[in-house]
Amino acid sequence: MPGARPEPEHLWRSAEPKPSYEVVVVGGGGHGLATAYYLARNHGIRDVCVVERGWLAGGNVARNTTIIRSNYLWEASEAIYEHALRLWEGLEDELDWDLQFSQRGVMNLAHTLGDVREGRRRVEANRLAGIDAEWLEPEEVRAFCPILNVSPDVRYPVLGATLQRRAGVARHDRVAWAYATRASELGVDIVEHLEVTGFLRDARGRVVGVETDAGPIRAGAVALAAAGHTSVLAERVGLRLPLQSHPLQALVSNLYEPVLGCVVMSNAVHVYVSQADKGELVMGAGIDAYNGYGQRGSFHVIEHQMAAALELFPIFRHAQLLRTWAGIVDVCPDASPIIGLTPIEGLYLNCGWGTGGFKATPASGWVYADTIANGRPHPLAEPFSLERFTTGALVDEHGAAAVAH
Repeated sequence: MPGARPEPEHLWRSAEPKPSYEVVVVGGGGHGLATAYYLARNHGIRDVCVVERGWLAGGNVARNTTIIRSNYLWEASEAIYEHALRLWEGLEDELDWDLQFSQRGVMNLAHTLGDVREGRRRVEANRLAGIDAEWLEPEEVRAFCPILNVSPDVRYPVLGATLQRRAGVARHDRVAWAYATRASELGVDIVEHLEVTGFLRDARGRVVGVETDAGPIRAGAVALAAAGHTSVLAERVGLRLPLQSHPLQALVSNLYEPVLGCVVMSNAVHVYVSQADKGELVMGAGIDAYNGYGQRGSFHVIEHQMAAALELFPIFRHAQLLRTWAGIVDVCPDASPIIGLTPIEGLYLNCGWGTGGFKATPASGWVYADTIANGRPHPLAEPFSLERFTTGALVDEHGAAAVAH
């Protein structure tokens, strides 16, 4: 296994933007950094600048589920998330970085007959696509996760579960540092604390760069990858996107001895639970119903999540809370992302991942870089084009693939 490395601040914190680049990537999170890395590695495009309004890896990539899986329902989703999972399986060796990638298995619980039907359907769809998937009966669920309460007398009885054994978790900030370091070594500039305030356009309306609070930067192409804020940026160039931004809450406990060796998710109660390598319990909820950019979220959402989690895991009843937070996610009407070209020449989009963004990080960067380098959608990105909202060819994962995390 590759060894742990220190934060690579000596590689990217001192970068200063040049007057022009072949590509400017807006957003220094996981997807933006992965895009820059694969532009340089896969396509030899090294004249790239990643601009980040805050600090590197300080946005959604630091406020996410850490969950990695590919057991979605629809073929388009299966394909891109399975591509991501296969990349994850070799990513530590490729980036020479300890990402704390752990294929500990992800279970999606079924609490109703509807959940059971959906779960079995998804298992069979995954198997047809060559993706590992299993259906577990309640006693098999108990054997796989002994601390889970599978009593028939609880409010949310466990009637079974889907299981993807190759799924798991990774350490999100290390993923960002690794991509940043390797991209920087390939010649990519990464500039923190530089806000994009507008866009440069030529006489034909083509985007030819960005305005920033430190001045203009010209570019052959501008690629948006600013999770939670892409719609705000797009409006500045006159492009209205079918996105809504919502807070997405999670929390961690104090550190405890290892008791949970897998990831458990429940769609009916919309909660997920895992335990990090350091020992803290990681619990998250669904998105808050209202639109907003506040990084707190509603108390009733996290309260309902905790009540459900404690019924499923009575052993956690006396665990102490360490901290809570909320990220901001862009959500499309069909709960699937937008990747590809826009009606405005020179401008590219990667947004709308909702709660599925972290697990997609390698594949997102891979297909986005290919799309930018070749000026046409990568085959895995084609179903997720902006045009689907005109044609009606939606990839409706909303409610179709258990909890969307």
